[in-house]
Amino acid sequence: MSRPFLLAAGFLASGVALCAPFADPTRPAAASESAAGLAGTEAGPRVESILIAPDRRVAVINGETVTLGGRIAAGEVVRINESEVVVRGAEGERALKLLPDSIERVPLTEKGTPQ
Repeated sequence: MSRPFLLAAGFLASGVALCAPFADPTRPAAASESAAGLAGTEAGPRVESILIAPDRRVAVINGETVTLGGRIAAGEVVRINESEVVVRGAEGERALKLLPDSIERVPLTEKGTPQ
């Protein structure tokens, strides 16, 4: 084949690749269309991450950083552990899980590798 033909084909292929509907892996789950349609996803506060250090416990709920005693729309944060944040509101205490129950957890061995 001739070089000009290969060059033209390369330019056309790169243009098609730029228009392909690829998912952005860095986009937050709450903003993605696929997360909005998940079955079993409940509306309300959502724990996005938890940080536990020797001197503090911090959680990110709906994009807002909260600490023990902090307030969110659902109430006051009374406990933060590795898997959930407990919030006390008008209805009583409510546990907000970091990972939904529908996600399968793989048990780890003593060395921290999956079994």
